Amino acid sequence: MIYLLEDDSGIRSLVLYALNNSGLPAEGFETPSEFYEALRRQIPELLLLDIMLPEEDGLSILRKLRSSPATRKLPIIMLTAKGTEYDKVAGLDSGADDYVTKPFGAMELISRVRALLRRSAPSEEEVCIGALSVNPERREVTADGSPVTLTMKEFDLLLMLMRNRGKVYSRDELLSEVWGYDFKGESRTVDVHIRTLRAKLGNCGDMIQTVRGVGYRIGADND
Repeated sequence: MIYLLEDDSGIRSLVLYALNNSGLPAEGFETPSEFYEALRRQIPELLLLDIMLPEEDGLSILRKLRSSPATRKLPIIMLTAKGTEYDKVAGLDSGADDYVTKPFGAMELISRVRALLRRSAPSEEEVCIGALSVNPERREVTADGSPVTLTMKEFDLLLMLMRNRGKVYSRDELLSEVWGYDFKGESRTVDVHIRTLRAKLGNCGDMIQTVRGVGYRIGADND
C-alpha cells in the first residue's frame, strides 16, 4: 500500500488513479491528521508527501517519521511546487529519498515510485570485501573490526558500490541510483560523500577507487 498526503484534490485524484491503474494500490489523504490516523492502522510501503499542507508542513512530518523507529526506514518521495535547489536540499537533508517538483508527469512519478521500491526492498545478505562489511538489514558497517557510523546516503552509496564490486559508476549514475533524482550540476555531492566515506572507513577507505574521467568503483585492498 502506498500513501499519498496531498491537499490538492485534483492532484490527489490524478496520482491515485495513476498508481492504482499501474498495479500499485494507493490511498490518499487531504490533511496530516487523516494521514496520522491511517498510519496508526497500517504503515505503508512508500509515502508520497507534499510540503505545503494545512495543519502541518511536510518537512515537519518528514522529520517526525524519520525520528520514529516504526517509520525511520519508510521510503518517502516529496511532492511540491517549490523547485529551487534550496528546497530540494532541505527535503533530502531531512530524510526524503526522492523529490518530484510539480507539475510532474504521471509516468515519471510511477517510474520514481517503482525505482524507490526496488531500492528499498529488504535484503538480509551481508556484503563483505576484505576487512569491510555492510549489513543491509541492520544498516551496520564494520571496518577493520570496528563499527562505523554513516549517514543514510553514505550508507546507501557504500552498499551500492559493494554490491556491484568492480563496476565503475559515473557521478550522474550514482546521483540517480542513490539519491533517486536528477540533480544536474550537483555532481560534487557525490565527491563530497566519497571523500567523507574514505575518511570514516580508515584503511578500508582505499577500497573506494577513483576512475579518472569516469567515476568510482570499489574493490578489495589488493585490487
